[in-house]
Amino acid sequence: MRSPLARYIGTAILCSWLVPVAAAPYAFITNQLDNSVSVIDTAQQKVVDTVKVTGKPAGVALNHVRKQVYISTPEGGGFTVLDGESFKALRSIKVGGASLGISGDKKGRLVFVADWYENSVSVFNAETFEKLKVITVGKSPSGMVVSPDNRWLFVANRVDDSISQVDLKKLSIRNTTKVGAHPFGIVVDGKGKHLFSANVESNDVTVLDVNSMKRVAKVKVGARPYAVALANDDKLLFVTNQDDSTVSVLDTATLKSVAVIEVGDKPEGITTHPNGQLVYVANWFDNNVSVIDVKTLKVIETIKTGEGPRAFGEFITR
Repeated sequence: MRSPLARYIGTAILCSWLVPVAAAPYAFITNQLDNSVSVIDTAQQKVVDTVKVTGKPAGVALNHVRKQVYISTPEGGGFTVLDGESFKALRSIKVGGASLGISGDKKGRLVFVADWYENSVSVFNAETFEKLKVITVGKSPSGMVVSPDNRWLFVANRVDDSISQVDLKKLSIRNTTKVGAHPFGIVVDGKGKHLFSANVESNDVTVLDVNSMKRVAKVKVGARPYAVALANDDKLLFVTNQDDSTVSVLDTATLKSVAVIEVGDKPEGITTHPNGQLVYVANWFDNNVSVIDVKTLKVIETIKTGEGPRAFGEFITR
């Protein structure tokens, strides 16, 4: 017969196997030319899985409540739902023309999909994936972001050079404001005060006051800015410059340039790690992801992915 101590140790070991271990945040990188998604374990800084997703995947959105990942498929005319823990594809949803921008509300109840050709945003129930409404916006809707208070959805209308503000209670447009030429990626700060828009053709970033939707400032950056991310408690704005193969870093208080960081060729999608200390950049032509240290403003890792990584949207889990 085993001693009480031996029984205690055996039970402790068994229980340790039963207690779930908290996973490190994962980055989901859409590889458009490979028709796949690379899953990066951000603790190990390496790809741990590759998921097949057809339809030239481009956009990424996260549902932190339901632990799901939404991947837009422009050539598939919809989006694919992935399990954020097993990385398995759960289902594909048809939307319409060419879905690119994709986002979700803060409560995990709604999914928003921008249709590039139909000039609309489709709203889906995140539980049943029933289409609830189609909202007509500007021409070629691209990046989308929801305000921290879950009150507004903002949509970048690329060809119209504007940002639409959608009331999430009414699911209707409240306001539309002109910005720079061809806005694409957008982000709202954590207090919900300011929106930052990367304007591809005018090589600048527009800053909007969220409440009034008035332009606060316009700041020049590099060539063909594509997307934006905030870090260091929203004190720094990071902007991917496609044609310069760089990331511009701006002080959000002064809107002055802090640094210009060389990354890979044709940087596109960009987002901040939940720890606020790392920024991840998908380099479309180099087939990799650059990891930037927020304190030193230097690239500390380069992670190989599939072909044509875009990762347009929020792509790192919490």
